[in-house]
Amino acid sequence: MDDHSWMYRDLPQGLQRIDYCNGVQGFINFTTSIPINFTEGSIRCPCRKCQNKKYLHPDVVMIHLLHKGFMENYHCRYTHGEEFVSKRRMGETVVGSPSSASNVHEAANDNTNPYRNMVMDAMRMNQGNVSQCPIIEEPNADATRFFDFLKDFDEPLWDGCTNHSKLSTVAQVFTIKSDHGLSEAGYNKIIEWARSILPEGNKLKENFYVAKSMIEPLGLGYQKIDMCPNFCMLYYLENTEMTECMTCRHSCYKPRTGRGKTLVAYKTLKYFPITPRLQRLFMLPRTAEHMSWHQAHEAVDGVMGHPSDGEAWKLFNGVHPQFSTESRNVHLRLGTYGFNPFGSFAAPYSCWPVILIVYNLPPGMCIRPEFMFLSTVILGPSSPGWNIDVCLRLLIDELT
Repeated sequence: MDDHSWMYRDLPQGLQRIDYCNGVQGFINFTTSIPINFTEGSIRCPCRKCQNKKYLHPDVVMIHLLHKGFMENYHCRYTHGEEFVSKRRMGETVVGSPSSASNVHEAANDNTNPYRNMVMDAMRMNQGNVSQCPIIEEPNADATRFFDFLKDFDEPLWDGCTNHSKLSTVAQVFTIKSDHGLSEAGYNKIIEWARSILPEGNKLKENFYVAKSMIEPLGLGYQKIDMCPNFCMLYYLENTEMTECMTCRHSCYKPRTGRGKTLVAYKTLKYFPITPRLQRLFMLPRTAEHMSWHQAHEAVDGVMGHPSDGEAWKLFNGVHPQFSTESRNVHLRLGTYGFNPFGSFAAPYSCWPVILIVYNLPPGMCIRPEFMFLSTVILGPSSPGWNIDVCLRLLIDELT
């Protein structure tokens, strides 16, 4: 790490050191050389007053730094593109396999394959993190999972195959299963047939269970919580062991039939954790730069181009100033609507998906499907009505 001691040396009041002025100029030159630092022509101001919360023109940032100095403890200027690097030099001997390190660098430089990008996104790694941070110690658990996934990606489906890998094949077959509504049994039959026509020694996963276990670290799972069929309560946390509703006394489980020992609930709720997906928005450079847009953009008088331009948003900021001063705090909109997934001519059924929209993002991004996060699926056949707040408890607990 460069020596930034010049940033905090005490001076007689009213004097400016030559090395401090040169350092500020170097900081501005460094920051403006990285395109990702810019938001509508402005950069974050790290002075004592702004503390990286405001975006200003680089010339104004320089004036602030010369008059007010840097914010405290900003020795590693990570917000402006300076990475945390080890004190060891890049040329020193590292622990681990050199070939593994070179493979990671090659992986980082290849940004054209969607399946490699899928792994890097899911493991919260980006090109900068992988290519700029040397491996100087044994990888931790997350890094080990990342290397294993890259190994699966690079391993061909069979010896001599150049078009498909283990990971890309599983991802594509899963997409087909989802798009066409294949059952697990149908999936297994297709895989059994495909393995029979592929060359000997192919590495195609033999069934749905094994393939699902392979992609589980990508974070596509959900929690399944039993609930009262009348939407009175969730069998959750302190109520997990209960077998009947404390309000309507309806049984949680269906009567057992035959010799079956498995208890089947009358109704279940499916919850998809939101925190990892919000964290990923800040982990990936292409989205992190837009997460403070709602505060950095300049509103046009009389024009509402984004919810942050509205009076309700401004009223909220006035009531909660501590929340609103940090531009990285996430603003979410919750929406839900019931529909019959089996069509209008099928038996009555009401399914309620709960969608979260990230309003930190610009108008052109926040309404795109990839930034609308499915949080909860409330299954039918009846609608929750006024008791929908019971179904939102997991989301509320996670966000509070």
